[in-house]
Amino acid sequence: MLDLQNKHIVLGLTGGIACYKAAELCRGLIKQGASVQVVMTESATQFITAVTMQALSNRAVYVSQWDAREPNNMAHINLSREADAILVAPASADFMAKLLHGRADDLLSLMCLARPLGEVPLILAPAMNREMWINPATQRNVAQLTQDGALVLDVGQGDQACGETGDGRMLEPDEIVQDLIAAFQTKLLAGCKVLVTAGPTYEAIDPVRGITNLSSGKMGFAIARAAHEAGAEVTVIAGPVHLPTPRGVNRVDVRSAQDMHGAVMSRVKEASVFVATAAVADWRVAHVAEQKIKKTAKGEAPDLQFTENPDILGEVAKSGRAQSGALFCVGFAAESHDLQKHAQAKREKKGVPLLVGNIGPATFGSDENALLLVDAKGVQEIPQANKLELARKLVAEIAQRMKH
Repeated sequence: MLDLQNKHIVLGLTGGIACYKAAELCRGLIKQGASVQVVMTESATQFITAVTMQALSNRAVYVSQWDAREPNNMAHINLSREADAILVAPASADFMAKLLHGRADDLLSLMCLARPLGEVPLILAPAMNREMWINPATQRNVAQLTQDGALVLDVGQGDQACGETGDGRMLEPDEIVQDLIAAFQTKLLAGCKVLVTAGPTYEAIDPVRGITNLSSGKMGFAIARAAHEAGAEVTVIAGPVHLPTPRGVNRVDVRSAQDMHGAVMSRVKEASVFVATAAVADWRVAHVAEQKIKKTAKGEAPDLQFTENPDILGEVAKSGRAQSGALFCVGFAAESHDLQKHAQAKREKKGVPLLVGNIGPATFGSDENALLLVDAKGVQEIPQANKLELARKLVAEIAQRMKH
């Protein structure tokens, strides 16, 4: 899935050591299907050559506003009109100050000023020393640029070229690509707070053994990312999974079903959407052994007694906020057979407006899935696709249902 297919991005580079990241950023944009036109300031050419960026973008790089290659000598007009977005990475403190005041003394600043405001978004990825970043003047400029309609990305934290450590590093290329992709998504859930559970739970038998399942958490994390892209404030409560946290998403790690129950109940009061994607264990061992259970001489299996875990989705769905419509609940059913029958039965039992079914063995650990949406009106199939693509479709379905 190429999220930037048919998008034309003008990639602007200003002076700063973070220019070295722009090479990988250019490659990342192209890998996502975008075409890239690089525009550099004279200062940027001190840190990386136009030849390098031309080779990576497969397009001639523009530096001067007097570039004679444009028949009308209006590169600032032509380049901005062709763009779907202008991304300046790195954006130096000086360049942001220049934009704030509407100055246009080089091609890149002139192009940013001349872009059609309602059609071509401006995204800035700041990069500077930590003291420059926290300087009140820079923070005022960032706030005003944001108010003026630019999307100013946050900064990374860590070692800096000057030898100091702190905030101000340019984000990594893959983080910027994710933020750019998110910028193109329709903000269907703007103003919403979304709580997602993801992955398996782990129920201990003794200090070294436990009961779990094959859920990878990929679908839940994809939903968290899609909800964030749609403008929501998102928290994902994750069982034991090995997945990176989606950009902009708050993460809470838990282990057992009881841990997940506590984490959900302490946060769901603030949510407007609850998506229960996690494959929560139905039972746990009643008495967890304090020491590893050893084999007996006769090879007898240990006598394990089980007790039922809390029904997280069922409890949330019966809450006053869910019953009043203030909280929209979505459940998931991972089945091994008779998907439609079991999904419909689970929706009625849980009392949720939307139940999403899938065949567990066919999707656990996979990057693809196929979904069955079950509500009071019937059943809707969403064919197999990449999980992020499915997550975006599900988010659109949730947003549509919340309107009614």
